Amino acid sequence: MSNDGVWCAACDADLPRLIASHCPVCALPSFSGALCGKCLKHPPSFNHTVAAFAYAFPIDKLIQAVKFSEHLTLVNRFADALIANIETSADGIVAMPLHPQRLQERGFNQSQLLARRVGQRLKIPLLNVCQRTRNTAPQSTLAWKERDKNMRAAFSCSADLTGKHVAIVDDVMTTGASIEELAHTLKQAGADKVSAWVIARTLPH
Repeated sequence: MSNDGVWCAACDADLPRLIASHCPVCALPSFSGALCGKCLKHPPSFNHTVAAFAYAFPIDKLIQAVKFSEHLTLVNRFADALIANIETSADGIVAMPLHPQRLQERGFNQSQLLARRVGQRLKIPLLNVCQRTRNTAPQSTLAWKERDKNMRAAFSCSADLTGKHVAIVDDVMTTGASIEELAHTLKQAGADKVSAWVIARTLPH
């Protein structure tokens, strides 16, 4: 345990991180870090992914502790770990939106808290221009094949982002369905490039 009540340097060294060779677009393992076959064949709406960790123990439990047990002291440490992996800046940051009903139930949006910290540290404006217009079922409760359908037309954007590089901040990328749909919405609003900045990436077993 460190002085800030989170984790110490020795624990940090043992946390699961992405292997060096991963696709620059979706962050899944790829040969020599080249673009993977899936992203070559079906390019997603987002252009690049940065992930601080692999979604495995104990990162999975720590992220769940933030979302469901309000252990918000972890937020800044997660954000700082993400910042350490970001090499290219952006014109603005968009936090993965929660539907107002879900936000009222939880009381906070962990992605908004992460995005605020990242934006402050990197001096990038936080853009509160996107809304979740449908109260979709939690992605974690659905089979992977159902997640794309669940997120269709789930977001709206109220700003003109023509020519902008926008970074989406979220806690976990699993299938990428949520980030894909939000990135599509941002591209429709004129964004030239969309990056995904996530705390953890779920890897294939």
